[in-house]
Amino acid sequence: MTTTLEELTQRVAAAVGEDAGLGKTFKVDLRGEGFIHIDGASVTNEDKPADLTVSISRKDLKALGAGELNPMTAVITGRLKVSDMGLAMSLQPQMQALFAKLG
Repeated sequence: MTTTLEELTQRVAAAVGEDAGLGKTFKVDLRGEGFIHIDGASVTNEDKPADLTVSISRKDLKALGAGELNPMTAVITGRLKVSDMGLAMSLQPQMQALFAKLG
C-alpha cells in the first residue's frame, strides 16, 4: 500500500508530537513528490527555507527509517543529500529517531 504525502506528513506530525527536539527548522525534499517542513511542533508541506534540508526519495526515506539504509552510505552514494553536513551530523541522533518512527 502506497502512503500519500498527506499520510506521511500526518505520521511525521504524530512522531514529532509537541516538539521535534531538533532545535532547528528541518525540511525533507522528497525529490519531486513534495516537501515536509518541520519547525518545532509545526509540520507542513510548505517549501519554506529551513536550517537543514535533506533530499531523499520516499523509498530511501522508508529504508533509512527501517534501518535498512545506512545514512553515511546514502550520502556517499548520492541517495541522500544534505544542505549542511555539519548540522546534519550534529542532529543525526534526533533525525534517526524521527526517521525510525516512520519506517
